[in-house]
Amino acid sequence: MQLKDAHILVIDDDEDVLTALRLLLKPKVKQVVVEKNPNALQGLLNAQDFDVVILDMNYNGLVNTGNEGIFWLNKIKSWKPATDVILITAYGDIDLAIRSLKEGASDFLVKPWKNEKLLDAISEILTKKRKNKNLKIKLDSATEIIGESEPMQELFVKLKKVAPTDANILVLGENGTGKDLIARSIHENSLRKDKPFVKVDVGALTESLFESELFGYKKGAFTDAREDRKGRFEAAHGGTLFLDEIGNIPLRQQARLLTVLQNRHVTPLGANKAIPVDIRLICATNLSLKDLADENTFRKDLIYRINTVDLIIPPLRERQSDLSLLAHYFVKLYAEKYDKASFELDPGFIKKLKEHPFPGNVRELQYALERAVIMAEGGILHAEDLAFSPIEQQPETELKLKTTNLDAVEKNTILKVIEKNKGNISKSAKELGITRTALYRRLNKYDL
Repeated sequence: MQLKDAHILVIDDDEDVLTALRLLLKPKVKQVVVEKNPNALQGLLNAQDFDVVILDMNYNGLVNTGNEGIFWLNKIKSWKPATDVILITAYGDIDLAIRSLKEGASDFLVKPWKNEKLLDAISEILTKKRKNKNLKIKLDSATEIIGESEPMQELFVKLKKVAPTDANILVLGENGTGKDLIARSIHENSLRKDKPFVKVDVGALTESLFESELFGYKKGAFTDAREDRKGRFEAAHGGTLFLDEIGNIPLRQQARLLTVLQNRHVTPLGANKAIPVDIRLICATNLSLKDLADENTFRKDLIYRINTVDLIIPPLRERQSDLSLLAHYFVKLYAEKYDKASFELDPGFIKKLKEHPFPGNVRELQYALERAVIMAEGGILHAEDLAFSPIEQQPETELKLKTTNLDAVEKNTILKVIEKNKGNISKSAKELGITRTALYRRLNKYDL
């Protein structure tokens, strides 16, 4: 999208600011709408879509929170999560503005702003929107991979590069991140999209079933073989074979699989003649590449065979900026599924989502949102409508500190101890070996 095609909304209670921005933007954009009262925001956003909202941080106490900019930012994100917001702030509000970036703001500018800098900020946002639109990968009319966060955009770039090729792909990611969705998107965006997509959970196959399921069998090959049956390799001929949980198969089965992948033909049980197969192979595992490379459990030569390119799906805790988008998507999906009216998401609802680590990833998020839609009684979802799955636990990898920066180590330690003690400051301070006052100072230091 270019600047000349943009629709801009400016919210500021200073008439001089509104006039200055209207005069600056009117010749350069398609539409600029200005408004003094932020209470008019919802009506304006419901009436049309704006590409960028320029939002002041203070409104003469119209909202008695002390953080008016963040309050209205959260409101905008709850009403229209895809809307980009630029905050305009006075010098003294910079710490607050920086905090607002974590809440979903796209940028902030300090008063008095430089016109060139404001125009550059808008252009940068519009360029990103255009890239996001081009990168979004749709699977069909009802399903799409959703994400505007940096990790997801990097994944989309790789997907667009590898999908049209015949390269073997290894999809890595924790349980619940959507590895099967990625595998299907690769197939749907490949030259094989009109051919079969065959999924096999190889980790669930017993040793006795492994060969018959994957390679097929001839009538009479064993007691219950009453007719010839194609294996999954043959069924996927011309298309894509997706082997899920590849990291769980034993070494003996790995050797058999490696032979088939090298020779590109299968011999059904009870047959003497090999059958050539033409498949594009996608494998997935919840193990890391480092764990998979342990030769005591997995053959390195098989890793090289299945892993021309590896795609790592980020866990949900590393793509927090996507939470609001995902929440609106799934709430709308389940509202339609259960024949309910549309819901508005209260800022407290989004805040509670962002505070949860989601060890179960997108699958856990779906569970929580489906339950919230089913149990909701009004048209607004509040924080108390959210209940998270008790069966999920924080991944062990999260317990390991990912940085050696002393401030980050201290902050992470404090957060973990407070979470462990369920918010009890006295117990947390005692466990940390410091006084309550010292703990409060550190909480203030890290804006916790």
